[in-house]
Amino acid sequence: MAAELTPLAFAPGATQAVIGRLYVWMATDGLEILIWILGGLLVMRFIRWGADAYAARLKVQFDTSDLIVQTEDAKHRRALVDVVAWTLIVVVGIMVLIRILVIFGIPLTGLAGPGAVLGAALGFGAQRIVQDILAGFFVVAEKQYGYGDVVVLTVSANGQAEGTVEDVTLRVTKLRTSEGEVITVPNGQIVKATNLSKDWARAVVDVPIPADADIALVNETLDRVGDSFYEQRRWHDLLLDSPSPLGVINLELDSITVRMVARTLPGKQFDVSRALRIDIVRALAREGITVAPGRDVQAGSGPPATMADEVGKARDRDG
Repeated sequence: MAAELTPLAFAPGATQAVIGRLYVWMATDGLEILIWILGGLLVMRFIRWGADAYAARLKVQFDTSDLIVQTEDAKHRRALVDVVAWTLIVVVGIMVLIRILVIFGIPLTGLAGPGAVLGAALGFGAQRIVQDILAGFFVVAEKQYGYGDVVVLTVSANGQAEGTVEDVTLRVTKLRTSEGEVITVPNGQIVKATNLSKDWARAVVDVPIPADADIALVNETLDRVGDSFYEQRRWHDLLLDSPSPLGVINLELDSITVRMVARTLPGKQFDVSRALRIDIVRALAREGITVAPGRDVQAGSGPPATMADEVGKARDRDG
């Protein structure tokens, strides 16, 4: 009976010993683990703060400069800084994890076997992630697009995604649509990337006119429209040269389509094409030429505008 009571007699002392060892561990190894975790979080926050500060400085420089659009170099540097910051954060997290394993006394050499198995499992199960990261690396390295670019991404699974680039990481690209929606596209799923604001853009306006219209008069009118449009102060700074007609691009039984193009600064082709359509409709109307029945004046870089819309806008401008 006494032998059975012996463990109970020493139970309080054993509990105190366990608590004492716990206090010692918390004061040594536990404190070191806490310091590593807090230090890693602080370093991650500092890296993220540095990237955000750099982006803010680029924005201030652009806002205080005479530039109308950001340069290609600035957009690429913004994307590169985001990718580097994301990579450094991942590296810091891995370093903290390794240090914690060492503190717990887990030999890293003993993890070689399980690590190989885990790596093989991740290789099969995380192929999409690896594919996204590799594709993101080439997006940044090849300067396919950067922050602020207007792009159309052909996605293998869901058709197309169009918008302004808001963020580029090694894994995903985030776009902001004209409706304010944010689209997140995995880089590995991008089949084709069309950059609408790389170095310069082109506003394309297709003008359908009746088949019996005087083509020479139409081309002459479009030439005058291009010259006068280029001289307008509001649009002169957005254009790289004077808008010019390309001639007839399509023939139908009851209509002829004439195309007019203008090179613009990156991302400004939408504004230019909308304004150019209005001037074209007004100039043709003064010459007695109307848009072909049932057809609309359309722009390749912007949404189509109907004849009624353009005439209404022209009347509003005339007061």
